[in-house]
Amino acid sequence: MSSLSELLSPEGIRLDAEVADWREAVRTAGTLLEAQGVADTDYTRAMITTVEEKGPYIVVAPGFALPHARPTDGVARTGLAWLRLATPVPFGHDSHDPVSLVVALAAVDSSAHTRAMAQLARRLAEPSTREALDLAGSAQEVLHVLDGGKASGERHHRNTPDTAAEAEDRHLILTVCGNGLGTSLFLKNTLEQVLDTWGWSRHVTVEATDTISARGRASEAAAILTSGEIAKTLGDVGVPVRVVENFTSTGELDAALRDLYDI
Repeated sequence: MSSLSELLSPEGIRLDAEVADWREAVRTAGTLLEAQGVADTDYTRAMITTVEEKGPYIVVAPGFALPHARPTDGVARTGLAWLRLATPVPFGHDSHDPVSLVVALAAVDSSAHTRAMAQLARRLAEPSTREALDLAGSAQEVLHVLDGGKASGERHHRNTPDTAAEAEDRHLILTVCGNGLGTSLFLKNTLEQVLDTWGWSRHVTVEATDTISARGRASEAAAILTSGEIAKTLGDVGVPVRVVENFTSTGELDAALRDLYDI
């Protein structure tokens, strides 16, 4: 599995770009993927089409969007592009607009970038790291911050809820997005941080998937976590579906788990 430093190069980073709207923001991020030989123009168009068809579910945290499309849409290798906007633009998200940071993801499959998504989720969840990224003056400084050069990012563990000791069956929770390889992985990684903190990792398996697979596997799952847009697409699947607003918020995921397990 690849790390952030392996998937993001200085050539894939552009700071303080001016764009007219969200389409131009995604298109500009796509050109950074294209310039690195990661993906072609078809993939850039597919990222835009995904948002047009499924809504702004790629806006997973305040001011942050993670555009992506399916691996078949012109991807040569797994990689990232980092676009910081000089003037934030709205993507149409109810609570996270406007967006100032656009990180485009292109992946050849659903597993090569898992480690990188975990690292990115942790970095963006740390307020001091996010601030350092917003202030970074060069591509090298962005990479330095992402590598842990600023903000320790230490996690503070708390006592495991009493019910963890009683949970003998291994439960499955699905995190769902349109393609099953971008925002769903982001949400999966944040949820796993909470499960680690609780000491529940041995009791709960989290799998990232797409809407079609989620419908087919819903009967196996204890719950589904996803965005509001994808929840509407899923409809009634026979298991609890919890909408998550901020995919980087361990606090929101903690509350969702407590609600699901009545803790």
